[in-house]
Amino acid sequence: MTRRKFITLLGGAAAWPLAARAQQPATPVIGFLHSGLPEANAKFVMEFRNGLGETGFFEGRNVTIDYRWAHLEDKKLPELAAELVGRRVAVIATPGSISAALAAKAATTTIPIVFMTGADPVEGGLVTSFNRPGSNITGIGAMNVELAAKRLGLLHELASGPAPLAVLYNPNNPDKSLIPEMQAAALAIGRQVEFLSATATRDIEPAFAKLVQKRAGALLISPDPLFTSRIVQLATLAARHAMPALYGIREFPEVGGLMSYGSNFRELYREAGIYTGRVLKGEKPADLPILQATKFELVINLQTASALGIDVPSTLLARADEVIE
Repeated sequence: MTRRKFITLLGGAAAWPLAARAQQPATPVIGFLHSGLPEANAKFVMEFRNGLGETGFFEGRNVTIDYRWAHLEDKKLPELAAELVGRRVAVIATPGSISAALAAKAATTTIPIVFMTGADPVEGGLVTSFNRPGSNITGIGAMNVELAAKRLGLLHELASGPAPLAVLYNPNNPDKSLIPEMQAAALAIGRQVEFLSATATRDIEPAFAKLVQKRAGALLISPDPLFTSRIVQLATLAARHAMPALYGIREFPEVGGLMSYGSNFRELYREAGIYTGRVLKGEKPADLPILQATKFELVINLQTASALGIDVPSTLLARADEVIE
């Protein structure tokens, strides 16, 4: 072999890996848009990744996740959504709030969107129907509003008596159906309900002070991103004020809250991860029906009940999916 031929072959061998690498598809990027705080949602994000893993996508190996957190300031969501669109992500996942999903929908009509929200996605303007969502968006419904009457009934059963029940809610939540649902439920059980509002973290402690003024007998905390990002604070304040409280997700009684009733958010985040993976594999959001939560958990913390001097009715304990002793 001549020296010239050897150099030519060597040069071709060196160039081949570069050409092969250039032909390999780029790692897809998922835009993750959330209203809340990263620290408070770490467990849920882990389940989202687990769902992705079930479809063969693993962060850092064959998929990248670009996280955008609004830190409880929903006014930032449109700008954050626009940043993800500008990066040309493969799909935008918006688990946790309808506000994030609406911001993503307003930002793009072409990039697929996978949401997870407790609001009704049809009434909230996200999709046209559950079976055929249409356009570029699909996702998971936690059915929080539909559970409003059930939660109020459980709270009434726990804290019977003439004292009014209180509901802590965020008036900035785009889903405006919570109060009418609660009012109808209160009328059905013949119980007065006081509504207390909080739009930011600084409003939470003053809201509890109003509970004392109104002599509320028990408190229902709506499953808003503001409140699910302040789980320990809310459970602590309820204990400090000796206030029986019911929450929307099991993470509250796990850290000392009294009782929760609702869908399993960790499971819903996992389902959102699975749907996101399916979209990455080529399925169209318009063809993926909206999944709705079908299992709802009643979790009771008996240690907290004992500390509050509450005798939980046996009818509630018998229906509980989990009792923390």
